[in-house]
Amino acid sequence: MPVDQQPAYILHARAYRETSLLIEAFTRDHGRIGLVARGVRRERSRLPRGVLQPFQPLLLGWVARGELGTLTGAEMAGSPLALAGDVLLSAIYVNELVLRLSGRNDAHSNAFAAYALCLARLADEPAAAWTLRRFERDFLADLGYALALDCTADGQPVRAEADYGYDPDAGPVAWRDGMRWTRVQGGALLALAHDEKPALEQLAQLRRIVRAVVRHLLGGDLNAWSMAVRAKP
Repeated sequence: MPVDQQPAYILHARAYRETSLLIEAFTRDHGRIGLVARGVRRERSRLPRGVLQPFQPLLLGWVARGELGTLTGAEMAGSPLALAGDVLLSAIYVNELVLRLSGRNDAHSNAFAAYALCLARLADEPAAAWTLRRFERDFLADLGYALALDCTADGQPVRAEADYGYDPDAGPVAWRDGMRWTRVQGGALLALAHDEKPALEQLAQLRRIVRAVVRHLLGGDLNAWSMAVRAKP
């Protein structure tokens, strides 16, 4: 089935055979897809290899054949985003999160919109932490892994002044000394739930609970976490 002019971003690309690329793309209407870009590594390729870069809004065309489609068209849909340093590391983390958690050919238009907004915010704002927490919240929710932010595991309202341990399976549990779960202030959870930027200490707590949830879902760590020295996605 041919697809044309589909809004998309490249998540990952690697060499395939002598002249081609294997691409993982995140698309608006088809979710994450695998594509073969045949011949793009040739000197005179019909498709411009330079367009097939991460963090650029694209319009892609392909023909679906089994698990991997064949790329038939690629053009820019906007200006490349200027990402460097810690912000680039954060964007690499976002790409890996999408790549590892999303299923092939499983459309998530809200997650795609959250992804595009996250990249735009990263390009405009030097402080990445709040942008990442908002994206994680929206992306996980659209995939069906919504964070429990305003109710505890036993159905009680989260209280801003209380401390909780965050169970990746069930959500916040009233804090007790010796708990093995990540400790988080109720105010941090409520700030994320209400889209109100919390204090730096609370942002760090939210980062730790999201890492615990992602680690639980994947059964391991993301490569981007070990790459981040100063940036803390």
